[in-house]
Amino acid sequence: MKYRRILRTLLVFVIAMTAANAFVKVTFAQGDDGLEELTRNLDTVWLLITAFLVFWMQAGFALVEAGFTRSKNITNILMKNLFDFVIGTLAFWAVGFSLMFGGSGSFVGGSEWWFLSDIPDIYPGLTVPFYAFFFFQLVFAATAATIVSGAMAERTEFKGYLIYSAVISLVIYPIVGHWIWGGGWLATRDTAFHDFAGSTVVHSTGGWLALMGAITLGPRLGRFGKDAKPMPGHSMTMATLGTFILWLGWFGFNPGSQLNADAASISLVTVNTNTAAAAGALTALLIGWFLQGKAQLGWGLNGALAGLVGITAPCAVVTPFESIIIGAVAAVVMYAVVVGLEKIGIDDPVGAVGVHAGGGVWGTLAVGLFANTESVSGLFHGGGADQLITQIIGIAAVAVFVVICGVILFNALKAIKWLRVSKEGELMGLDLHEHGMQAYPEFVSGD
Repeated sequence: MKYRRILRTLLVFVIAMTAANAFVKVTFAQGDDGLEELTRNLDTVWLLITAFLVFWMQAGFALVEAGFTRSKNITNILMKNLFDFVIGTLAFWAVGFSLMFGGSGSFVGGSEWWFLSDIPDIYPGLTVPFYAFFFFQLVFAATAATIVSGAMAERTEFKGYLIYSAVISLVIYPIVGHWIWGGGWLATRDTAFHDFAGSTVVHSTGGWLALMGAITLGPRLGRFGKDAKPMPGHSMTMATLGTFILWLGWFGFNPGSQLNADAASISLVTVNTNTAAAAGALTALLIGWFLQGKAQLGWGLNGALAGLVGITAPCAVVTPFESIIIGAVAAVVMYAVVVGLEKIGIDDPVGAVGVHAGGGVWGTLAVGLFANTESVSGLFHGGGADQLITQIIGIAAVAVFVVICGVILFNALKAIKWLRVSKEGELMGLDLHEHGMQAYPEFVSGD
C-alpha cells in the first residue's frame, strides 16, 4: 500500500508537470499576445494577494490597539477598526479614488472616475485591471484612517469618530496621495518626491492626525496630574498577535507597491522590510531595558512597527544593511516621541504618533540619505542634496496640510460635542456607554 501511494503521488506530479509545460508552450506559441496575457494575469494575482495581506492588517491594528487599552473599552476599539474599513470603502469608492488618481491637477485630481464610472479595463500605465489597482489603493486608504483610533482610544465618541473616518478617506488622504502618487506637484518636481509604499502618504498622514486628535481630546481622566495612575493595556497577548499580523501584512504593503510581480524587486523589498522590523524591535527593547531597568515587551512591539513604518518609503532603493540602520533609527525616534509626548501631557495610549508620525518622517528622510538607484540617489551615495531637499519639502508640506485639516476637523467635532464622551461615560467604559455591550461580560471592572 505504501508503494502504491508513492507511485500514485509520482504519477500525479508527472501529469501536473506535463500539463503545466504544455500550457507554457501553448502560451508562448501564441506570440506577444499570449505573453502579454500571461504577464497581466501573474501581475494581477500578485497585486490582489498583497492587497489581501494589507486588508488583513486591519485585524492587526485592532488587536494591537485592543491589547494596549483597558478591558472596559475593547468593544469600542474593535468597532472603530471595523468601521474604518466599512466607511473608508464607500468613501474611497465614491470620491476619494477620483480625487487621488482621477486627474492631473497639481493639488488634486477629481476630473474623472467618480463612483468608478467610465473606467478603462486596464489601469493606465500598468498591466493590471483597473479594479485590481483600485482595491489595492483602497486598503491603503483604510490603513491611514485606522492609525488614529489608537491615539484617541478610551475617550472618543463613536459617532464623531465615524465622521473623522469618512473625512480622511474622502478628502485628506486622497489629496496627500495625489501630490505624491497621483501625479501632483511633489511627483512632478525636477527631483521627484520618493515614497515607495507610504511612509508619508499613509503613515505620517495618519500619525499627524493622531497627534491632532490626541491634543484636541485631552488626556484620559486620571492619566496625568497629582492623582495620576498607570493605565496599562489589558492584554499583551492581543498586542503581540496583532504585531505579528501587521508584520505579515507588511509583506503585502511594501512588496505589493511594486505593482507587478518583478521577481528581483519584490524580493529585495521583502528582505529590507523584514530586516528593518527586526532591527527596530531589538533597538527599542534595548533602549527601554537600559533606561527603565526592565526588558519590556511593549517597547519591542512598537519598535518592530516603527522599523516597518521607517522602511516603507526607502524599501526599494536601499540595501539590507542600510535597512537595518533605518529600522534601528526609526525605533530610537519612536521611543523619543512616545516619552516626549508623555512628559508634556499628551495622551497616546498605544504610541501611534511615535510609530507612525515619527517613523514615517524618518523613513521619508532616509530616502534622501541612503537611496542608491539610477532614478533615486541619496546624499550618502553621491547624489547630492537634491533628493533630501525634496523629501524635506514633502514632509513639511504634508505635515502642515494634515495638521491644519486635523485642527479644523477635530475642533468642529468638539464644538458640536461629538468628539469626547462625558466623564460618566469614560469612567463607565465606552463599551457600555457607547454600545451597551461588553467585550468581557464575566470580568468587567470599573477601573
